[in-house]
Amino acid sequence: MSVAFTKEESAETASETLLPDRPISSHLNLVTEQGFVALERQLQEAKSAYEAAQKTEDVNERRRLSANPLRDIRYFAERVRTAQIIAAPDSADVVAFGSTVTFSRADGREQTYRIVGEDEADPKAGSIAFVSPVARAIMGKAVGDVVTAGNQDIEIIAIS
Repeated sequence: MSVAFTKEESAETASETLLPDRPISSHLNLVTEQGFVALERQLQEAKSAYEAAQKTEDVNERRRLSANPLRDIRYFAERVRTAQIIAAPDSADVVAFGSTVTFSRADGREQTYRIVGEDEADPKAGSIAFVSPVARAIMGKAVGDVVTAGNQDIEIIAIS
């Protein structure tokens, strides 16, 4: 939008309020049922933040406060629109999207992760994205299988 048609003090102020879009992954937008609910919640939170920012009287401050929520609204609206909800796996025979997998690494560490969509992945909280190297290596494998992920061998010891 041209600065000539706004009440901005300068082009610099205008450019500060136009944030670039958050990058959208090129992978399918697979999500768990809980992940879809989280996306919808985040979209609603962004809309609420935008509405709150619109109550600010100063036009420059309003635009500054609206920038992040507007970017988040665009991102989460697209993620909700393209989401493909994947039901929890019916079986724990092989690793699938939505499975919780425990595996041991060659150094003796045991780790447990749930395989989820990209937006819901949080390794510190015990979930990894289905497109991560470890998830890709173990998908379709069964308990006892040993696979190479990165530069390490890992053995699947439990699937739930």
